[in-house]
Amino acid sequence: MKGYYFITDSALSGKGSEHDIRCALKENVRVIQYREKNASTGRMFKEAREYARICGESGKRVIFLVNDRIDIALAADADGVHIGQDDLPCRAARKIAPNMIIGVSTHNFFEIGAAERDKATYINIGPVFATSTKKLKVKPLGLDYLQDAIIITELPFTVMGGINKDNIVKVLECGVRNIAMVTAITQAANIVSETREFVEIIESYKKKK
Repeated sequence: MKGYYFITDSALSGKGSEHDIRCALKENVRVIQYREKNASTGRMFKEAREYARICGESGKRVIFLVNDRIDIALAADADGVHIGQDDLPCRAARKIAPNMIIGVSTHNFFEIGAAERDKATYINIGPVFATSTKKLKVKPLGLDYLQDAIIITELPFTVMGGINKDNIVKVLECGVRNIAMVTAITQAANIVSETREFVEIIESYKKKK
């Protein structure tokens, strides 16, 4: 996983997740995560299958992930699933899908260690800053924690939570190269140009190093 990682959320989108995904693909986003917290299983399956098709037919190497639901990910032929601490444990998900990409959200060092032991493919570290995307049980972790977490883990990782144009460079300066965002994109007036700007910031910083 490299660069900008896009997470959908129809509740936070002005034009819907399909529109947002198509815009993200235009700007060479390579990881799309379908997240829909309040939809029925039937709706999630239909949408995930359609979005997986869109990613597959884009002509680009796109990783398509489903949030929380490994059953939906498998049924929709997604590349993987991203699970939180209240979802099916990674070790159980790995038994069901031994070859699937499995990402795990982490909020402390213990959870990072558990994800490593349970053979997660990658982890997400967050929330780095305060975020309005969803109600959180943990406080923002901050940049100091982020720097320490990066050192202790050998897994690939993404970061998210309140990241925007005002603070993204500070995140990149910690050694981060894979950044996930939701509202910074879905609530933008022009999703294509906003995505392009974030991708350019990340790529420009990587070239300097």
